[in-house]
Amino acid sequence: MEFSIVTFLLIMIAMALADVCWTLYFIDVEERRAHPAAFWSAMIILVTAFTVTNYVENKIYISAAFLGAYLGTYVTIKWKVRKEREQNSKPDEAESKKFTST
Repeated sequence: MEFSIVTFLLIMIAMALADVCWTLYFIDVEERRAHPAAFWSAMIILVTAFTVTNYVENKIYISAAFLGAYLGTYVTIKWKVRKEREQNSKPDEAESKKFTST
């Protein structure tokens, strides 16, 4: 069993991408958006298949999958919270038109 830093990093990135897909999948399911949720579901399978087929060969790559999963979810949740904060801090267009038209 040979170790490759390139394979390690690719598995970590792929698993991070898989967890981004999982997080966005759950967000779309919660918001009842069928097509986007179905897309993320298919992406999960695609990315996870690459990851699993690689770390089955060498168990050390499981740590790459672990790190990627953690980072993917963490970054996606932070991005979603920031996006929601930005949307909530912008005044509603209808509200701003009321104040400017009077």
